[in-house]
Amino acid sequence: MTVSTIDLTVGTDDRRVARYAAAAIALTIAEAAIPSPLPGVKPGLANIVVLIVLLRHGWREAVWVSLLRVVAGSLMIGQFLAPGFFLSLAGTCASLAVLALSMRLPRAWFGPVSQSLFAAFAHIGGQVALARLWLVPHNGVFYLVPVFAASALLFGIINGLVAAKFLNDDNPAT
Repeated sequence: MTVSTIDLTVGTDDRRVARYAAAAIALTIAEAAIPSPLPGVKPGLANIVVLIVLLRHGWREAVWVSLLRVVAGSLMIGQFLAPGFFLSLAGTCASLAVLALSMRLPRAWFGPVSQSLFAAFAHIGGQVALARLWLVPHNGVFYLVPVFAASALLFGIINGLVAAKFLNDDNPAT
């Protein structure tokens, strides 16, 4: 019996994605330790990393970082394939779809803060939609939308400002 091996070439892009994903995973784990006043209300600190990757390296790398964060983060905090994993995945997919669309908007008017807001609201929308369809088959889940929308507004602005600061610090010519 012959054993074949597959040689994978690891490039610069792969290493960069791994570094960003590691940072996003670390933020996800740290965030899991922060007590939340309401289940599901979290600052989304890893989204800062995703925004930076999106604006520096493009949507494809942002997708890799985001999905690696969801899978590895859930494995590390013991939530893989639990409802929280699927809610996070639904929110992530929704926010990535909105970020793909937002990349087509004029950068002069739509920067990290607006993209962070778009992603935050899409994330909440994806989570609420999945919760309604799967976990809470009752319209009562929509009573929480104002609370989630307020947190998306607050944390979307904060995360966008932090991402903008990191982006401006790395590129003083702009």
